[in-house]
Amino acid sequence: MTLSTHVLDTCRGEPAADVQVTLQRLGQYGWVTVATGSTNADGRLADWVPPEQWLVGRYGLRFDVAAYQGLGSFFPEVTVVFDVTEPDRHLHVPLLLSKFGYTTYRGS
Repeated sequence: MTLSTHVLDTCRGEPAADVQVTLQRLGQYGWVTVATGSTNADGRLADWVPPEQWLVGRYGLRFDVAAYQGLGSFFPEVTVVFDVTEPDRHLHVPLLLSKFGYTTYRGS
């Protein structure tokens, strides 16, 4: 499986570069960090987890919004939790940020 994300700053109408992102998997004793990375100049992060590391289970993407310099935010972090049921498929999780809200969905 592969995972990508795309973070857009809807207040500025541009990609959100350098947003720190942490991928976690829910294990028997709580959340375990699988990988960390940051978005590129186009607000994208892809190919950061080797396909063989994916297992069926519950995962979370944590976006460190407070550290993102382009946006003061009511929400200092955004965590998107999702279930992987088919570890051989591509998942894309976009995040649209604004000062007082955010939107996410399963992309393609």
